[in-house]
Amino acid sequence: MTTQYKYISYPSIKEMVTNTSKSIAEILSEAIASRGYASIMLSGGSSPRPVYESLSSYDLPWNKVFVGLVDDRWIEAGLPGSNEKFLNDYFFRYRAKNAKFFGLKTKNSSPYNALETIENQISEIPKPFDICVMGMGLDGHTASWFPNSNGLNTALDPRNKRTVVAINANGCEVAGEHTDRISLTYSSVIESRNILLLVPGDEKAKVFNSSINNTKFNTPVKALLSASDRLTVITCGNV
Repeated sequence: MTTQYKYISYPSIKEMVTNTSKSIAEILSEAIASRGYASIMLSGGSSPRPVYESLSSYDLPWNKVFVGLVDDRWIEAGLPGSNEKFLNDYFFRYRAKNAKFFGLKTKNSSPYNALETIENQISEIPKPFDICVMGMGLDGHTASWFPNSNGLNTALDPRNKRTVVAINANGCEVAGEHTDRISLTYSSVIESRNILLLVPGDEKAKVFNSSINNTKFNTPVKALLSASDRLTVITCGNV
């Protein structure tokens, strides 16, 4: 019998932020105590932003924490929309600025001809990751696993043991104008010791619950369910 994922619903965004940042800090602390280092992969977006701002102030040995991105747009790191810029603005401040960061963007013209470089670039982040912090869009995508995108099948193929995959989300409305993406694969995410999926607000919670309860509503986020009790879904009241 498959073990069920954990589902936590907080009454307010404030309680979600407080408890989630504390939980992440505890996971990192335990990993450092056990192995001498910790690894965490972070998503961009509005859902995790307040959690990152809170986590950044925790008194941890951040110089022993390896930080990477779950995905990023194929744009320069300093431009709006870059998840690397997002982390610089909201996470790498206060104490967390001492963490060891490995980004996904390279100088290559596209993510498709940069895969080998990126694999090498982030190979220093210890695997399995101690924690992956994931978000979800209203179309049911997580990471850059957009429904019907070019590269989705490769990303979700459990036989693909690579760490990253190139995605083109042209035609996917919620992807916006930057459709070339680089993303972690299903294999690299699902092996993580802990996966946190943040779905704050009634609307996102409804999308998630519809996805897992309706066999005809097969969205990419559903792939995370195979992590069983290593997956924790976190939501809160209407945002």
